[in-house]
Amino acid sequence: MKPGLQFRLHQQLTLTPQLQQAIRLLQLSQLELEAELRQIAEGNPLLEFAEEAESTEEGEEAEGSYLPEGGSHTSSSTGDEPDTGDAPEWADGDGASERPMDFSLGSSVGSGSGSRGDEDFEPQNAAVETLAEHLLWQLNLSGFDPRQRVIAAVIIDALNPDGYLTENAEALLAALPATLQVSEEELEAVRRRVQTTFDPVGVASRDLRDCLRVQLEQFDPAATPQRELALRIVEGELDLLARNDVGKLARKLRADENDVVAASALIRSLDPRPGAAMDATPVEYVAPDVYAYKDGNRWKVSLNADCQPRLGLNQHYCNLIAKARGEDASWMRGQLQEARWLIKSLESRAETLLKVAEAIVRRQSAFLDYGPEAMHPLVLREVAEEVGMHESTISRVTTRKYIHTPRGTFELKHFFSSGVSTEDGGSASSTAIQAMLRKLVDAEDPRKPLSDQALAEELHRKGIQVARRTVAKYREVLRIPSSSERQRAG
Repeated sequence: MKPGLQFRLHQQLTLTPQLQQAIRLLQLSQLELEAELRQIAEGNPLLEFAEEAESTEEGEEAEGSYLPEGGSHTSSSTGDEPDTGDAPEWADGDGASERPMDFSLGSSVGSGSGSRGDEDFEPQNAAVETLAEHLLWQLNLSGFDPRQRVIAAVIIDALNPDGYLTENAEALLAALPATLQVSEEELEAVRRRVQTTFDPVGVASRDLRDCLRVQLEQFDPAATPQRELALRIVEGELDLLARNDVGKLARKLRADENDVVAASALIRSLDPRPGAAMDATPVEYVAPDVYAYKDGNRWKVSLNADCQPRLGLNQHYCNLIAKARGEDASWMRGQLQEARWLIKSLESRAETLLKVAEAIVRRQSAFLDYGPEAMHPLVLREVAEEVGMHESTISRVTTRKYIHTPRGTFELKHFFSSGVSTEDGGSASSTAIQAMLRKLVDAEDPRKPLSDQALAEELHRKGIQVARRTVAKYREVLRIPSSSERQRAG
């Protein structure tokens, strides 16, 4: 077999580096975009952020100086094209006469002086006190002697996040200094003191029964007549309580059913996880990328100016390009071109985000007016066709991008859902059906909760054709227990 040469013609779509960069920036969240831009700016002296430009000497005009408000990126739900303000004037040639670009898109949405200042928020992550810190603070103020303090500190250190002491006595004694020679009885006495006198009451309990008993013992018997019966239930009949079998509880305890109901209600008012209230997990705040607000009878959308990267060109280095020679001039021109591409990619990202958010708000205005039950079915293709983009672009721009509305802050993907047919030939979104399902469950008789089939029939009466298995799937998505579990909990 002889070697040979063959020629073959074919077409291939190749993404330019600029297009690849634009696509990458589009799918980044706010925090990821900020980190990405700072990394790029570190390697390109032609780029600088607003705060860097503002740190120049007072009165000195620099290419990187920025106005507090740039072009107004605000649009209405009528379908008008968003106003992007005046386009930057880029000079040809070496770039020495480049005009500064203020990439602060949108008015100061949410600022104190804005028309929607009441929607402004500034998350403050205060230090959260842990359960151990809360208990140690009480230990320092208690009447424990030095020996007891050492024992209590070991007990506190061994608590799990729910406040329970799961370590056995042998392990706790091993954690104590051998010179103290602490007995198991002394250890138990200190544990009991922490359990009954520290806040929250019930912390350092060995199990659920121990935890509930200690809390019940805090009630005044004279003021709480059901206390004694509740203690008897906790001591020996927690399984029947969990099944809400009032009749069997009354027979076993030889008590009146009304008294059993009152005692059960008292037990359910207790805290089975006393340490969970001191959960130190910090609350995560989401800064919205866009705002939806009503102006008269129309819903409008605007970018959150505080979340748009304010990136521009550095005047000092732009001026040096005209004076540079040889390889330096070539390198700086390349950096300037990359800076231009990046800034234009950012502007394109902002405009795309605004267009997509506007299309979503226009389609889901009923949700904004009336709530989840008015959510319309919506798929990526519909928005893609409306804004003239590919579905993959819509998917990227709606991932980890958030919109603030009077009904809360949602990821843009929240507004997309499949449709279920209705009797009148229309369709209802799965989100709307889930809202109806939640409403039906909230309104049901807790003694006779609705089964999945009964819920499906209720939805049929409302004109929603949905199968029982679909109801079960939506119920699981909403984390609603089954009818039998809801009956026991009731």
